[in-house]
Amino acid sequence: MRINPKLSIFDTFKTKNELTGEALRQRAIIVRLATESSPSLRTRTAISQKIAEENGIAWKNIYSGIFHDLNEVLLPLGIAEEAGRLPLKRGPKALQEVGIPHYRLTQSGLLVALSLKEINNKEQLLTQFFSMSKSDHEFQNTILKLTKIAPRFVFSLFERYVKAYCTRKLENLLPFNLANLKKISDESLAIQRETLEGFTRLSKLEKEKVLNFVKVIS
Repeated sequence: MRINPKLSIFDTFKTKNELTGEALRQRAIIVRLATESSPSLRTRTAISQKIAEENGIAWKNIYSGIFHDLNEVLLPLGIAEEAGRLPLKRGPKALQEVGIPHYRLTQSGLLVALSLKEINNKEQLLTQFFSMSKSDHEFQNTILKLTKIAPRFVFSLFERYVKAYCTRKLENLLPFNLANLKKISDESLAIQRETLEGFTRLSKLEKEKVLNFVKVIS
């Protein structure tokens, strides 16, 4: 096991702006755990088979990497956890007795999943995340309301937040609250705030003109 395991989902090659194999593999595992409801599809073998199928490769070629990422990164970091064991009807007797482990995302894991562009049902995951959260209701309601009107903005916040954790600018993913969100503030957020504050001061006609302008350039 790594002494200091690192979540690598945003790691890129030094010579080109492409995600590394480890980053892609960890992202794929998290996507599977976030989207598969059946325990039988959340075992190491099932995860390997699904990822291999999507990439047109033999699952046995990536099994060791999946095993490594789960056991040495995602489990120690508290991103995933063992959710139970499935009984085996074949194979060695000792293995039949202990069963095959299946996994699920923890609250921290759901937060990480919310930062991934590969996942489509983020609103559902966000509701699930907040159901496990101890953050104040006003903070939660504000995030949920923003999700209705500006989902890309909200999920870009999650991406920035998890990136800060991956680069060790944030020590812990939880608690996810206003105080920790302030720690990831950057120039782009300041620009968005300036735009929003300025927009609210415009007349109705001026707002329409600005909106039309933004639509044209975007």
